[in-house]
Amino acid sequence: MANVSVASVSRALNGHGGVTAETQKRIREVATRLRYVPHNAARSLITRRTQTIGALLPDLHGSFFSELIRGIDLAARARGLYLLVSSSHGDATEAAIALRAMQGRVDGLLVMSPHADEAFLDENLPIVLPTVLINSHVRSERHASLDVDDFGGARAMTEHLLGLGRKRIVFIAGPEVNHDVQERIRGYRDALSTAGLGGRAAVLHGDFTEESGYHAGKQALAMVPRPDAIFAANDMMAIGCLSALAEAKVRTPDDIAVVGFDDIPMARYVSPPLTTVRIRIAELGEAALERLAAMIEAPDDAAPEPHVVSTEIVVRASCGGNDTVRRRA
Repeated sequence: MANVSVASVSRALNGHGGVTAETQKRIREVATRLRYVPHNAARSLITRRTQTIGALLPDLHGSFFSELIRGIDLAARARGLYLLVSSSHGDATEAAIALRAMQGRVDGLLVMSPHADEAFLDENLPIVLPTVLINSHVRSERHASLDVDDFGGARAMTEHLLGLGRKRIVFIAGPEVNHDVQERIRGYRDALSTAGLGGRAAVLHGDFTEESGYHAGKQALAMVPRPDAIFAANDMMAIGCLSALAEAKVRTPDDIAVVGFDDIPMARYVSPPLTTVRIRIAELGEAALERLAAMIEAPDDAAPEPHVVSTEIVVRASCGGNDTVRRRA
C-alpha cells in the first residue's frame, strides 16, 4: 500500500534511516491506517533479542518491592526494554518454575531470591543467559551481583542507638533463609559485641510483615527487663511494632525507641516518624538493570566484580535523636 519495498518499510519503522522523510511519513501513515503492529516473535528470530528483561523476586507485596520494580522498569523503558516480573512466594519450587518459564522469553534475568544458591542456579539457569543476582550470598564468575550493605547499615544503626544511651536493644528478624536478614543480624550483633554488650543481644522472630512486627512488639513488652530500643529488620515490621507499643500506652521514643530498615515512602509519615536505614530502593533497581543491560550488550566480557550499594542512617523522631541523614561509604 505504501508502494515501497519490505526493506524500506523496515528501515522507516525502525528509524534506521535510508529512506526520505516523505517516504517515511507515507509508510507511517499507511501503518497507522492498517493498525500495523510489528510481530515481536518474528523479529526476535532475526535479532535474537526479545527486548524483554525478566525479574524474579521473593514477593510482590509491599512498598519495598513496588519501589524496586519501579526503578527497574523506569531504567528498562529508558533503554526500550520491557519487564516480565514473577514471584517465588517464598517457595523454592515456585522460584524454579518461574525461572524456567522465563527462558526463551527474556534477554536476561534479575534474580532476588533466598533460594538462589549455587546448586539452584546451576540447575535452573542456562549458562548463556545473562543474570544479575540482587542481595545474594552467591559469588560466581557466571553471574554479576549487586548487594546492599546490610551488615554495615545494621551495625551503624545499632551504634547510633548505643550512642543515644540505649543499652537493651532487641532485634526483630525476618525469614531465616533470607540473606539480607542474616547480614542485618550479624551487623547488630557485631555492634553490641564491640560495645561489650554481646550478652544482651536478643533476636525475635518476624517475617517482614506488619503483623509479625506487631506480635514481636508484644513479645518485647513482655520481656523482663523491658528493652529500651527495638530494631526491626525492615520498616514494615517496625511500623507494626509501633502499633503494639501505642496500644500498650508505651511512649516512643521516651520509653522505647523504634527503628527500621529500608526507608520505604511511608516511614516518614507514621507517628512518630520512623528512624531507619535508608536503601535507595528505586536506584537499586535501576543499577541492577543497567548492569544487566551491559552484560547483554557485551556477553563475552567477564562478569563484573560484585558491587555493594551503600546505606544511610536517617534519623527521625522514633529514636529520640535529631533529624539528620548520615551517609555510609
